[in-house]
Amino acid sequence: MSERIRVLLVDDQPLFRTGIGMLLRSQADLEVVGEASNGAEAVELARGTGPDVVLMDVRMPVLDGVAATARIVEEHGDDGPRVLVLTTFDLDESAASAIEAGASGFVLKEAEPELLLAAIRSVAAGTQVVAAGATRRLFERFRGRTATPGPEYDALTPREREILLRAAAGLSNAEIAATEYLSEATVKTHISRILSKMQLRDRVQLVVYAYEHGLI
Repeated sequence: MSERIRVLLVDDQPLFRTGIGMLLRSQADLEVVGEASNGAEAVELARGTGPDVVLMDVRMPVLDGVAATARIVEEHGDDGPRVLVLTTFDLDESAASAIEAGASGFVLKEAEPELLLAAIRSVAAGTQVVAAGATRRLFERFRGRTATPGPEYDALTPREREILLRAAAGLSNAEIAATEYLSEATVKTHISRILSKMQLRDRVQLVVYAYEHGLI
């Protein structure tokens, strides 16, 4: 990731894009590298502008945010931009689908500017962001599809499994460190190894995996 966080802004409402664009451009560590009015434009611009974060609306013409997210994640892989979804409701079906498609989280359109900025920075740093109060209800959606954990889970050490469960329950690295009597640096290393062994993109996918496989 570059020194400044490169953001691609995607929304079909020009006035909303203008307002968010002004907010982002007022920050010394953020750079708006492009704006798109639909998902198809977003996919194309993601190829040419090299964003770190795609701020993605979910409901748009031509190609919606869920489909655009899936294409960007599939095309760019783990080294590609992180997608942060914008939604109107704190438990939006489209936002949940975008998480399944590979988005790193979602935030409400009505969120305070400081929260939106913090969410962009967090996603750029590899942390998941889910609108306050929605985490448990969002991932309860996946519980009904319980499958048996595969060899990727078997490859984890007992300690890594413990940390996976702590992370899936929503604990921060600091909270896991305090609970497991480890340093934050050690927890961060464990999380990286867990994601690598299980071939998961970020902590959001880790939480989805835990729910889908009945671990929590």
